[in-house]
Amino acid sequence: MAAENREAIEALQLDLLRRLLGTVRVSSAFYRESLEQAGLDEDVASLEEFVVRMPLTTKGDLARDREAHPPYGSNLVYPLEKYSRFSQSSGTTRDPLAFLDTHDSWSAMLDCWDRIYDAAGVGADDAIFFAFSFGPFLGFWTAYEAATRRGNLAIPGGGMGSEARLDALRRYGASVLCCTPTYALRLGEVLRGQGDAGRKNLAVRRIIVAGEAGGSIPETRRKIEELWPGARVFDHHGMTEVGPVTYEHPREAMTLCVMEEAYFAEVIDPETEKEVAAGERGELVLTTLTRTAAPLLRYRTGDFVCKSYSREDTTDGVARDVLAFAGGILGRVDEMVVVRGVNIYPSAVEDVLRGFEDVLEYQVVESTRDAMAELEIIIEPVEGVPDPGALAERVAKASHKAFSLRIPVRAAAPGSLPRFEFKSQRWVKE
Repeated sequence: MAAENREAIEALQLDLLRRLLGTVRVSSAFYRESLEQAGLDEDVASLEEFVVRMPLTTKGDLARDREAHPPYGSNLVYPLEKYSRFSQSSGTTRDPLAFLDTHDSWSAMLDCWDRIYDAAGVGADDAIFFAFSFGPFLGFWTAYEAATRRGNLAIPGGGMGSEARLDALRRYGASVLCCTPTYALRLGEVLRGQGDAGRKNLAVRRIIVAGEAGGSIPETRRKIEELWPGARVFDHHGMTEVGPVTYEHPREAMTLCVMEEAYFAEVIDPETEKEVAAGERGELVLTTLTRTAAPLLRYRTGDFVCKSYSREDTTDGVARDVLAFAGGILGRVDEMVVVRGVNIYPSAVEDVLRGFEDVLEYQVVESTRDAMAELEIIIEPVEGVPDPGALAERVAKASHKAFSLRIPVRAAAPGSLPRFEFKSQRWVKE
């Protein structure tokens, strides 16, 4: 990576950071004391100085601030009447947190979605179908409104069952489908059950996924594209706390590029809190540079990534090396399970299980025995598998090969495991 390729990106980031610190230092009660103690303001000399001086922000910090200053916390840089947008985290790991945006900070996230759509090859003639139940989750609304702002026909799929959504995809000729990887699989299963008649008049050529790691898990991605002939999976990721963060590199599948004009990103060792080298894995830390109405400084996302750089053509015609994550989001730091000394991430288990065509759905049960973590995998075979027990044995052998662990695997009755439209909850703790 040539250092000069990074100069323009880092100069822009520093300029945006200085403006942000000048506002936050005065207007954010949440950060004011931290910035004063760190000696940071709009005259910060470099990004490196910001990293050295500014402490990390955690989700626990945000939760405690909401408890002390309900319901929105003390990190609003404008009076409450200036805010017009409400969103709420999914509450996957703790109680949901509410977030507010002004018109400008919301528009900044729509700009990020423009980058995602451009990278995905979405054109002016594409109709985009959103297979979501439209609740308070940020990603649904920003994706939808960015599509309408671009001039694309945006078709909401809330309040529909899977059959009705497939009917709508065919009837209205939608060429782009937005959903979670889990629901792309579920909808694809229903489509497969409809046979050749179901695929007739289906125009979907791109499936934009997010919300889970599945879009960059090779076997999950392969299985989605197998269920949707002629369609290509396109991955990206974001968080309600910060907004849309990455997009899949147009020429490097399963490599996510950071929108560095909107975020200053770090990848740190979770233990030492020091930046890792390119090629190493660590936790993603983000500072919002354009979503500034309730900004986050050095926010620990909990996302586990492999730091890399990818050459990307920019709008000014100059190729630069952008920060990227090889293999996408590898998992959540807080979801890693240590089983008899082996670190196991849910995404790694999914990659193994999606390699079996006869495994329709699965569940992983995590328990503790004699203070040691134990796992059990429950698989639901596709209908008509002649020997589910033999399939379970093959899955057990594959997991042993992948993890050097003997993990019990048993087969469940058809239709007995839960299905999901949004983020899956396949890991169950006992």
